[in-house]
Amino acid sequence: MKKKLLFLLFPIVAFSQGYTSYFTGNTNNITTTPEFGVCLMGGATEHDNAMIWLLEKANGGDVVVLRSSGSDGYNDYFYSDLGVNVNSVETLVITSVAGATSPYVLNKVANAEMIWFAGGDQWNYVSYFKNNALEDLLNDHINVKNAPIGGTSAGMAILGSHYFSAQNGSITSAQALSNPFHSNLTIGENDFLEIPFLENTITDSHYDSPDRRGRHTAFLARMTQTINGRSLGIASNEYVAVCFGDDGKAFVFGDYPAYDEFAYFLQTNCDEVFPETMQNATPLTWNNNGQAVKVYKVPGTMNGTHYFNLDDWQTGSGGTWEDWSVNNGTFATASGVINNCALSVNDFATTEFTITPVPFQEEINLQNSGKTEFVIYDIQGRTVIQDSFSDAIKIDTAHLQSGIYILKVTSNGKTSSQKIIKN
Repeated sequence: MKKKLLFLLFPIVAFSQGYTSYFTGNTNNITTTPEFGVCLMGGATEHDNAMIWLLEKANGGDVVVLRSSGSDGYNDYFYSDLGVNVNSVETLVITSVAGATSPYVLNKVANAEMIWFAGGDQWNYVSYFKNNALEDLLNDHINVKNAPIGGTSAGMAILGSHYFSAQNGSITSAQALSNPFHSNLTIGENDFLEIPFLENTITDSHYDSPDRRGRHTAFLARMTQTINGRSLGIASNEYVAVCFGDDGKAFVFGDYPAYDEFAYFLQTNCDEVFPETMQNATPLTWNNNGQAVKVYKVPGTMNGTHYFNLDDWQTGSGGTWEDWSVNNGTFATASGVINNCALSVNDFATTEFTITPVPFQEEINLQNSGKTEFVIYDIQGRTVIQDSFSDAIKIDTAHLQSGIYILKVTSNGKTSSQKIIKN
């Protein structure tokens, strides 16, 4: 068995460059083949089994923790406390754009097999990491290296395609529902991290302390306006983690039934998408017969046995459906039923076709015998490309964002669909 050298180093401080490094482990970088995975942690103490799940996807490589305050609290926890073999753990406390884009930080992130965002202030992450070389490396880590990533509290908040930026400070449920255009309700939109399965999704943490269901609903209401369609949300109580891999099954870790620890998967009701009343300085009304937002509520267990499928936003295990609504700024919940509007690839018959490359980037080459029609849907079931051809076609996909899509092909009266991924 190869013996690993453990180095406990004094922190590397580069005040002029805006970062501090805390390093634990083997100073010799190694390269492993990581596996895609994402963990969203609710903001309190990390759930050990969820973190083990994520660490194992680094396949013994190097772990980088990004934060804008604090110190080395994760180093020993990730390196030795959980019993998962990793080469090193380095915490980078970044306090400026200069720190985020320093050659040292960029090199460490480029060579990481796992990245973890600590809690803190998400506006710092947005201010320091967005629209620069670090953002590019983070998205390469996710979509090119297909490596694991996750975060807690503020670190969870930035992982959706849409995110509550906290640019003007936090906001309560009461404030958001009484005015969905409150100056503190600031949302970033498709301009930061690009994580598969989190398209048109906004996350929230610390869900039970205080109750954030109301403000999260207001976030979704605002998103329906900006994307002109259905919006999605994922939330965790403080001690709950949501973890998913490349199959889209989001497993929920917690300590239920000892404690009321749940994750919530929110989606706009596809029958009535838009709020009835949403304007500045006016209480939100988003009722739609008491079913404005469909929610799958999943108890988190120690081994993450319950899940919700982000590949169809419809199927799950161990949870219950709820209906959420808002009437004149007052939030309400009731028991609900499944939201039957997600695209299901199992509804179709079978036909054979060939698609290259997999995953795709700028174009798709599609081959099939005879007259063929095809449609490409995004993860919310919206048509993004539609055409017909005979025998073969080259499909321009340069304008599509990275993520998960579904290709539906119809030929000779038979239809087939498959999931495709753009890097």
